[in-house]
Amino acid sequence: MCGLVGIVAKADVAPDIYDALTVLQHRGQDAAGIVTCMGGRFSLRKSEGLVRDVFRQHHMQRLQGTMGIGHVRYPTAGSSGPALAQPFYVNSPYGIALAHNGNLTNAEQLTRELFQDDLRHLNTDSDSEVLLNVFAHELQTLGKLSPTADDIFKAVKAVHRRCRGGYAAVGLLVNYGVVGFRDPLGIRPLVVGERDSENGKEYMIASESVALDVLGFSLLGDVAPGEAIFIDNDGKLHRRQCAKVSRLRPCIFEHVYFARPDSLMDSISVYKTRMRQGEALAKKIRSTRPDLNIDVIIPIPDTSRIAAQSMASALRIKFREGFMKNRYIGRTFIMPGQSQRKKSVRQKLNPVPLEFEGKDVMLVDDSIVRGTTCRQIIEMARDAGARNVYFASAAPPVRNPNVYGIDMPSATELIAHGRSVEEVQELIGADWLVYQDIEDLIECSREGNPDVEGFDCSVFDGEYITGDVDQNYLDRVESLRNDEAQTQRRAELQEDGAVVGLHNDT
Repeated sequence: MCGLVGIVAKADVAPDIYDALTVLQHRGQDAAGIVTCMGGRFSLRKSEGLVRDVFRQHHMQRLQGTMGIGHVRYPTAGSSGPALAQPFYVNSPYGIALAHNGNLTNAEQLTRELFQDDLRHLNTDSDSEVLLNVFAHELQTLGKLSPTADDIFKAVKAVHRRCRGGYAAVGLLVNYGVVGFRDPLGIRPLVVGERDSENGKEYMIASESVALDVLGFSLLGDVAPGEAIFIDNDGKLHRRQCAKVSRLRPCIFEHVYFARPDSLMDSISVYKTRMRQGEALAKKIRSTRPDLNIDVIIPIPDTSRIAAQSMASALRIKFREGFMKNRYIGRTFIMPGQSQRKKSVRQKLNPVPLEFEGKDVMLVDDSIVRGTTCRQIIEMARDAGARNVYFASAAPPVRNPNVYGIDMPSATELIAHGRSVEEVQELIGADWLVYQDIEDLIECSREGNPDVEGFDCSVFDGEYITGDVDQNYLDRVESLRNDEAQTQRRAELQEDGAVVGLHNDT
């Protein structure tokens, strides 16, 4: 899961890209990068860490140019490390930098094709570098000294023909402009906005509308599935549908967890979606356990707060903040390694004993993935004096890996995989566990935009909408991306003499 920004403006864009990346920091805390262009040259700064740590004043002073792109990264395919920070760069044709959110499910095949047929070299195991080189090759085959918007769109059409999976991308072509495009199913989000300046229109592409809001851009709309946006060096906006077949099937887990609630995605308010999730949960609780005594409803900060509030209102039960959050601990869900996640939960949350002592408590979370967080939180609630601890998940059981850009690659690490609700209930130590029904979750999102054909719900129902994911693929991904494999890879990178990847540093 990553965050993307691309801006073409009338003044230096680096400060605006920096601000946008801080707003999108929730989408990736592993690494960050910015590329700008001025006078036919790229300026690049990227490194591991949070946005505030990667960019210093002297970096920003050297990132000059009126167009640029930015990226915050969480690794979902490939390793971690400075060389894997984005944007990536190729010098031919023209000079192209690209940042990517998502996963290519046919990256292995494309890697072979790029080497054997396209004669292009890849230096990392990142599928983002694969995507960049596919785009670059398709542009190069056109043989144009000065590419037009039509040429850019022809290249994107070829990308859609060759690439499979979930992908949204922003690219920067030296002296020509910024391009943004989205996969033909619209799995990963992308929006475009405009802003008036003294010298004319300025345009911005981003993963979420909230980044536009903060910088004073008005939302023009979502980039449609299969659509490409090109903002040329003169500040003119071009857009075109580049996929032969496209359908809007966005990832529903954005509404559950990843997106900020103040974002609009595919004309759907994430805030309202989460409110409806809470109301649907309340309805299910009333129908399945009408006699259940609940003294107080407490959210697990922060992503479940909206659902918990609306659930409490619908049930006419007190809503209370029972856990105080340490804002300086990152999102535990995306932390590498089970031991680090376990350690961070207690660092991140501390109970307020008076909200628990002697009470029957309903805890509400956005989802249950590995079960690490909720198990520890239930223990904390009991230690704080709760009489009974019930647990509600605003999402259905997560039983399947996600292969389109969310780090759930290992089925065996998902607590609900191969287990009943009762078994999960016992494992996390709850007195009662209730999950959202998948039909209700879909309806909560679809109500915001009836034109949406459906959603990618693969983590819940195991249906992979690109049609190219089988068990062999899942087994291969799991072997590469499970916690044990990642721990081993990190250890190897820390050894003396470990190979250092190529990357630029301004």
